[in-house]
Amino acid sequence: MSASPILEVQNLVVAYGAIEALHGISVEVAAGEIVTLIGANGAGKTTILKTISGLLRPKSGRILYKGEEISGLAPHVVTALGISHVPEGRGIFPNLTVHDNLELGAYLRRDERGIREDYEKVYALFPILKERGRQRGATLSGGELQMLAIGRALMARPAVLLLDEPSLGLAPQLVSAIFRTIREINRKGTTILLVEQNAHMALEVAHRGYCLETGRVVLADTAKSLATNERVRHAYLGG
Repeated sequence: MSASPILEVQNLVVAYGAIEALHGISVEVAAGEIVTLIGANGAGKTTILKTISGLLRPKSGRILYKGEEISGLAPHVVTALGISHVPEGRGIFPNLTVHDNLELGAYLRRDERGIREDYEKVYALFPILKERGRQRGATLSGGELQMLAIGRALMARPAVLLLDEPSLGLAPQLVSAIFRTIREINRKGTTILLVEQNAHMALEVAHRGYCLETGRVVLADTAKSLATNERVRHAYLGG
């Protein structure tokens, strides 16, 4: 960990009405890391990402980005600051073309040359999207939709990418391809906070991880150590 993380969640409490979903969660992500959140459904993983990106307002606690508090800011403000969110379910516009979906990812930007460069970067990561450029989102396969969702988020040129269940519903060979791409995105300089039900793949790609249970962090360690932790292996790795 660096002295000052690029993204920090401090004692975060979030509630859905009267039901508290996060009970004082603290998470840190250093620049250049892939950090994963693992845990059962309902543990609070998605709630953390939604609160960071501004889709949910915290009851208490703080979210810091580059040392500045962003708790409760509107989603478009959070995106403009440099945090992009790829939600569970992908959120693609089915009646728009692949190109138009990507264009929406850059809607806050005015640097036309940079936008053109980023189209090419996305197409280099996902060549199939260039082939499908004029097809509507509704015609894409599950794997192509996930590629499009990630590509759209990258069009905002984020410093931090929030990924929620990128392998959900994908065939095994596509899961491997998506995780290779996640590594490549990180290698090129984007910090990643990853929520993933496939704990095997998440811990293989991540540098560090947090294990959540019912809205609390119960373990935090390097990904390598978590992968060999008996409690984690028994609960999430089938060992």
